[in-house]
Amino acid sequence: MKVLITGGAGFIGSWLSEALLDAGHSVSVMDDLSTGSVDNLARCMNRPGFRFLQDDIMVSGALEKEILDADCLIHLAAAVGVDLVVKDPVRTIMTNVKGSERVLSIAAQAKKRCILASTSEVYGKSTRSTFSENDDLLIGPSTHSRWSYACSKLLDEFMLMAYWRNNGLPGTVTRFFNTVGPRQTGRYGMVLPRFVSAALKGEDLRVFGTGEQTRCFCHVSDTVRALLKLMADPSAAGEVFNIGSSESISIRGLAELVIRRLGSSSRIVQIPYSQAYEAGFEDMLHRAPDCSKIKARYGWEAEIPLVRIIDDVADCFRAGGIRK
Repeated sequence: MKVLITGGAGFIGSWLSEALLDAGHSVSVMDDLSTGSVDNLARCMNRPGFRFLQDDIMVSGALEKEILDADCLIHLAAAVGVDLVVKDPVRTIMTNVKGSERVLSIAAQAKKRCILASTSEVYGKSTRSTFSENDDLLIGPSTHSRWSYACSKLLDEFMLMAYWRNNGLPGTVTRFFNTVGPRQTGRYGMVLPRFVSAALKGEDLRVFGTGEQTRCFCHVSDTVRALLKLMADPSAAGEVFNIGSSESISIRGLAELVIRRLGSSSRIVQIPYSQAYEAGFEDMLHRAPDCSKIKARYGWEAEIPLVRIIDDVADCFRAGGIRK
């Protein structure tokens, strides 16, 4: 199968590219390198069946040809990270909405199998203990730029569903819950690589807010396993699937675990949201997925525990495999 990955030079895309090549597929990656890096694709570059195109999906003259030549499209290209979202909401909205509209309109015309990467952020400020795919969504006000990412990705989902209903686009939405692992950079606010990097250097681990907010961290290799199963199943068109771990931990608890696991001398410093981001910043107190749907359909569930994820990320830092 020929697979096109937009945003494939990013953290998840690079792992997915390797897995697809290992499975005997041909892979083309299109990435403008605004947040991705060719270093992530070092293990792919000289392999048969792999192509890399440095291009912007919003203006690329090659995008239509690449989609038409592919058997399947994995759309990962997006503005990511809380830091980037808060500091540059215009870029967030334009990249996520305009880019996805262009990709999905071409894919719909050609009726190409398509996987759209979305996010657990779309669940917003709901107070449910776990989130399932059919839950109502509760997004914060437009006056808070923090919610622009969630809204832009939710519009992407609506767009895919509209093309599925009106044009027969065989598209599927995946909602990632804090995918983490080797090669993920902390420069855009991702918490686990930030903590691990600081702990290895004996620097303070900066916990934003109260630290009581909880998250579930899923190893990227588990996420990739789920994507491969969904990619191969056209009957999943018009559906949404959560992808994440059931192992929940508070952010302060994560900082404590990282320090213990790495034997670090680092301290934990609590930073108010207003200092870390902006006045009035809002966050989700708890975010845990209900993955019963994907487990029932494909037998998939996250397998790699958090302690091993921390070890893998630390090993990658030690080897110089993560951009600081």
